[in-house]
Amino acid sequence: MSTVTNKTELEQPGTSIIRRDETISDEIRNSDLHPLLKKIYANRGITRLKQINYDLKELVDYSLLKDIDIASEIVAQAIIQQKQILVVGDFDADGATSCAVMIRSLRAFGLNRVNYLVPNRFDFGYGLSPQIVDVAAGLPDRPDLIVTVDNGISSIEGVDRANELGIEVVVTDHHLAGDELPDAVAIVNPNQPGCDFPEKTIAGVGVAFYLMLAVRAALREKNWFNGQRSEPNMAAYLDLVALGTVADVVPLDDNNRILVEYGLQRIRANKACSGINALLTIAGKSIETCCSQDFGFIIGPRLNAAGRLEDMSIGIECLLCDNYEQAFKYAATLNQINLQRREIEGEMLAQATRLLEKQLSSLDNGETIPVAMALYDDQWHQGVVGLLASRIKEKYHRPVIAFADAGDGEIKGSGRSISGLHMRDVLDVIAKKHPGLIDKFGGHAMAAGLTIQRDRFSLFQQAFSEQVSMMLRPQDMENICETDGPVDESFMTIETSELFKLSSPWGQLFPEPVFDDVFKVGDWRIVGEKHLKMNLVKEDTGACYAAIAFNKTDADLPAGSDDIRVVYRLDVNEFRGKRSLQLIVQRIETAH
Repeated sequence: MSTVTNKTELEQPGTSIIRRDETISDEIRNSDLHPLLKKIYANRGITRLKQINYDLKELVDYSLLKDIDIASEIVAQAIIQQKQILVVGDFDADGATSCAVMIRSLRAFGLNRVNYLVPNRFDFGYGLSPQIVDVAAGLPDRPDLIVTVDNGISSIEGVDRANELGIEVVVTDHHLAGDELPDAVAIVNPNQPGCDFPEKTIAGVGVAFYLMLAVRAALREKNWFNGQRSEPNMAAYLDLVALGTVADVVPLDDNNRILVEYGLQRIRANKACSGINALLTIAGKSIETCCSQDFGFIIGPRLNAAGRLEDMSIGIECLLCDNYEQAFKYAATLNQINLQRREIEGEMLAQATRLLEKQLSSLDNGETIPVAMALYDDQWHQGVVGLLASRIKEKYHRPVIAFADAGDGEIKGSGRSISGLHMRDVLDVIAKKHPGLIDKFGGHAMAAGLTIQRDRFSLFQQAFSEQVSMMLRPQDMENICETDGPVDESFMTIETSELFKLSSPWGQLFPEPVFDDVFKVGDWRIVGEKHLKMNLVKEDTGACYAAIAFNKTDADLPAGSDDIRVVYRLDVNEFRGKRSLQLIVQRIETAH
C-alpha cells in the first residue's frame, strides 16, 4: 500500500532560473583572484579575503560551548583514572566519523580502556535508548562513563536508565533540543538553550572534535603530557571532521569551511587515515585531487550504506584502521553494501513513482502538485526510506516523508524538506496538536525522522498535509534554480574547471559554481540506457561543447526547437587517457 497526502494531479513542476548577481566588494575586486571566482565568491556572500583564507586560528573558540568545561573535566579525569569510556554513536557518516574522532583522540591522550557501540537501527532504533544502556551495562568492559556522539539530546529515558545503573553520561550532539533535556552530567550541543556558541550549524563530528580540543587543554593544565606521554596534534583528525561535516549536509558557513578545507589539505598531502584513502581508491578517485564533492557523493554514501543495510561498525572500523590492507578490505565491503543499497533504492523509487502516477492519473486535470507527500509501503526497506524521500523531494520540490514497516505495529518515517519549511518544527506542532499521534521524532530543518503506529498512518497523512499547507508560502513551492549566469567563452576550459574544484570546499548553502546559457543541440544520443549525451553549440560563436545530462533522455528535450536553456557546471571528462572539457547538465528548459 502506498498513498499520497491528497487527491491532486502529480506532474513534475517547472523551474525558474534566477541568476545570482551580488555586488563584488572592493577587497575582493582588487584581489588577485581569478575574475570568474570573484563573482562566484560574491554570489556566496564573500566580502573579505579572510573568509576564504582558511586558517585554524580563525575557528570559533570551543569555550563558547555551554558545559564544555564540565564535560572536558569529566572526560579528562576518566582518562587520568583509566576509567572505562564507551562512545555511543549514530548509524550515519556523521556518527561514524564522530565516533572515530573521539576513539582516536582518547587513545592518543593515553586512555587504554575505551570502546564504542552503535545501535543497530533495526533492533534498537536511534540514539541512547534504555535498551542500549542495558546492552552497554552488560558488556564485559562495563562503562564507567558513556559519551554520546551525534545523538543524545533527545535520549531522556536512556540517560535516566544510565543514571539508575550508576553510569555517568556526557552528551555531545548537534540536533535540535526538545522541551526537555536529558539529565546528563554535561551536555555539549550548540543548539541547546543558553548556548552562546555562534555557529549553530556545526555537525556532530565538529562538536566531538571541539570536546576533544577542550579535553586536551584540560589534560595539559594537569601536566598530563610529559616526556613519556606526548601531546597529540588534533589537526591530524580533521580529515574525519571534514568528511563527516560534508556528508551530513550541514551548511558550510565560515567555521565549517575552515574545518573542511584543512581536512581536504591533509588528505591531498596523503596524511589522511587509511580508511579514507582506501574508500577513495576503491571508488577510483584520486587522493591528491580529493574535493568536498567526493565526501558527499563518493565516501559518504559508502559509509551510510553500512548503517542503512547492515552494521555501521564496518564503517567505523574502516576509519579506525591504521593498516591500509585491512582498511581496503573494509572499504571493499562498504563498496559492495553500497551497490546493494543503490539497487534497493532504485527499485523503491521506480515503485513509488509508478504508484504515484497510477493513483493520480485518474484525477481531474489542471490541479497542482500536492503541498506535501507522505508515503508508506510495507515492502520498503526502512534503511533506505530517507533516500527515497530525498529523491521524490528533488523531483517534485515538495516536503516528503517515506515510511517503512518496523514491526510490532510500528512504521518508521524519514522526511526531507524544502527551503522555507522546518521539518522538525512541523513534526513538533503535529505532536502537540495531536497527542499520541507521533510516538517519537527528532531531526533538523531539512531532515527528520519519526515513528508512528501503522493504523494511524492516514491520520498522520492528513495532519502532515494540513500543517505544511499552513506553514509553506506559495513562493516556497516554486522550484527556483539559482545560477552564476553565463561563462565567457575564454573561461570555458579544463583549467577553469580544475580551478573551481580546488578553490573552496563547496557544499550546503555554499554551492559549487553552476551556470546557465542558451545553446543549440547539435546532436544527441542515449548512453548507459538512461543518460543524455549532447553536443551543445553557441549560436553566436559556433563554439561546441560536449555535455551529458544524467538520468535524462531525449524526452527531456523541449519539443519543436533546437534552442534550449541549460543549467550546467564545468567538469573534465577522462577517456582512454585523454582529457576534455565536459558540461554536466543539471536542468534543461525551453529557451525564451
